[in-house]
Amino acid sequence: MFSNRFEREVYITKHARQRMSERGIDFEMLAELLETGTVRYKDSFKAWIGKDFDGREDNMICVAVAIEHVVVVKTVMHFFKWEG
Repeated sequence: MFSNRFEREVYITKHARQRMSERGIDFEMLAELLETGTVRYKDSFKAWIGKDFDGREDNMICVAVAIEHVVVVKTVMHFFKWEG
């Protein structure tokens, strides 16, 4: 998978793939989230990307990512709420 937004390849960890499966999130939804979700940076390398999806009862969907030479999707969360 490639992210046009971040201009990098995307690597999805085993943990993130497991969470995607458990939460009914497919690669198409993940790609949409990465490209169009709201980004909040922790620092210059770590961020959260969140988005509400129509028809889901468990919104907001959020991924924790590390942006390095690739975008590493570390985990996938649901029922997510932004702090502050």
